[in-house]
This record gives sequence, C-alpha cells and structure tokens, in this order.
Amino acid sequence: MVGIQQLSLVQFRNYIQKEFHFTNRIVGIVGPNGVGKTNVLDALYYLSFTKSYFSRPDAQNVHHAYQGLRIDGKYNINNNNVTITCIIRENLKKEFYFDEEMYPKHSQHLGKIPCVMIAPDDVQIITGASEERRKLMDSLLCQIHPNYLKFLIQYNKILLQRNSLLKLASETGNLDALLLETLNEQLIENGHPIHEYRKQLMQEWLPEVLKLYQHLAGQADDISIKYQSALSDQDFKTLLAQSLAKDTLLHRTNVGIHKDDLVVTIQNQPFKQEASQGQRKSLLFSIRLAEWKLIKENKGFSPILLMDDIFEKLDEQRMIQLLDWVSHSTDGQVFITDTHKERVAALLGKYLDSYQLIEL
Repeated sequence: MVGIQQLSLVQFRNYIQKEFHFTNRIVGIVGPNGVGKTNVLDALYYLSFTKSYFSRPDAQNVHHAYQGLRIDGKYNINNNNVTITCIIRENLKKEFYFDEEMYPKHSQHLGKIPCVMIAPDDVQIITGASEERRKLMDSLLCQIHPNYLKFLIQYNKILLQRNSLLKLASETGNLDALLLETLNEQLIENGHPIHEYRKQLMQEWLPEVLKLYQHLAGQADDISIKYQSALSDQDFKTLLAQSLAKDTLLHRTNVGIHKDDLVVTIQNQPFKQEASQGQRKSLLFSIRLAEWKLIKENKGFSPILLMDDIFEKLDEQRMIQLLDWVSHSTDGQVFITDTHKERVAALLGKYLDSYQLIEL
C-alpha cells in the first residue's frame, strides 16, 4: 500500500509556505473557490508524475512573487517511509529526488507512486480530440509497464525526424529514400509494441469501465467503447508504403499509433453528441475508477485517488453510487475536494466510520 503522511509546499502556486499532515485514509479538503484546494491535489499529482496535471509549464506553478519552488512528500510504501522531493530551481531546472537520491531521468520515477486524478477538465477525454484519449491510454500504461514509456519516447522522437525529412523533401524536391526506409523501420520497431500494449489494455480495462458505468448510472445505457487503430487491420510497413504519397504532400506522417483513438457510442450514436451531462460524468468516473482498479491489480497495491470538485452538478443517485464504491471498493488513500464543508461531512459520515476534514 502507498500513502502520503505529510505534504510540504514552498512557493507552489498560491502557497508561499504550507505544510499538511494527513492522518486518515479518506481526506476531505474544503473551502471556497480560489483558496488552493485543487493546488493541493496538483502537488500530490506532481509527486507522482513529475509534472502538473493541468499541463502547465513548470514556471507557471511557481508563486508569482518568487523564483523556484519545492514540493516534499513523506510517504509510506509497503511499510517503508520514503521522501519524494521536487525542486524547480531559479533557472527553472527541475530536480526530482527519491529519498534524497536524484533521478538521472524524471521518467524513472513514473509508477513509483501510482496515482489517479478525477477532475472537471477530464470531460475532454470524452468531448475532446483523439489526442486526449491517447494521453489517457499512455498515462495508464506508463504507470504499469515501465518499458511502454521507453517505446513511446522513442516513437515520438522518430516521428519528428520522419516529418522533418518529409518537409525537407518538399523544399528540395529530393527525398532521401535510404533514410526514409531506416526511419520507417525504427518507427515500426517502436510502434508495434505500443499497439500490442494498447490492445492488451483494452481487453483488461474496457470491460471494467462498462461494469462500473452500469453501477454508477444504475443502467447500462447501451454504451460501447472500441479501440480504433489502423494497425489492427494492416501491418505498419504496408500502411506506411500506402500513405507515402499523402505523407509527402502534407509533410507529415498520416498513419501510425499516433492516430489511434477510442470510439465511444451510446445506442450506436456518437457519445459526445448524444449523452447527457449525467451520462458523461458517469462514464468519466467509470474510466478513472477502472484505471485505479487496473493499476492496483498490476502493482499489487492501491494507487492514491485524487477527486477534485466531483460533487458539483452531480445528481444524488450518482453521488451516492460513487461514494458507495469509494468507501467499499477502495482500500487506498483518497483525497476529495469540495466547496461545501457540510455536504462533504454529511456524505463521508454516512459511509465511513472515520475521515479527516481539512478546511482552507
């Protein structure tokens, strides 16, 4: 099991210096908008992923009146006490430490402190472009399969090189066929295992998403989620050969795992267009909770669950079903933020014998 006992913030977002002590498995953080509830969760996310959940540049996480920041977390991991530290220096150089030992590469930390975040911005997973759903798959796979990130980094690096070659060819009128063949081989070498990891993920994860959706919504709603990838129908080498003319014309690679998507439908219609707000929230929670469950199954212990402003505009039935699942199906640490202290206290008190409430 992994859990955080103490969080220290220095010059992070709206906090000049602040220390939090967490004494319970379930922690509610309450207060009006703008006091920094979400920033606490983002600091916890930082210590898991080495970056902000909100894709901000590191410089934007530094308190506006200062230079540099520091985040320290004291964790208990399988009965061992460890300290995770993130430092952004005045020159914006980022350093990440595990028990005072600095990582040569930040990517080496991914998966050490598994974490799942549920936030209002997550609706982009459903309504946004395919890039959002690829990020979802990548984030989950990076936490459970260390090799996945290596393949992904290399794939993206080669993809940029291939696109640069295609652009150069359009400017000079000459395509280096030998270099193109080499880049194709490297793209295939790294793209194929990424595709296999994603296919396996869909087999394990998607059935659980649909099962949780039915629990939270109270009905199945005829939801379908399918993994869409051109590599499922043809081998990558053939796809690249067939797309060469188009790639040359557009100066970019138009086939590959960077075009994968998750296609979601409700009653055979596009989910993003037909689903109600309640259905969207139910699916969003189901996606994230299934992610939490899959990480636990692969890691052997529960990831930390961060739930930001989840009760806002959520009907009572879904609220009850969500808290019922959190209280009975999770055994890891859970952080919940909300603007209404009384609401959180009443809901948590109904399902839990003990919890911690932090008022900001």
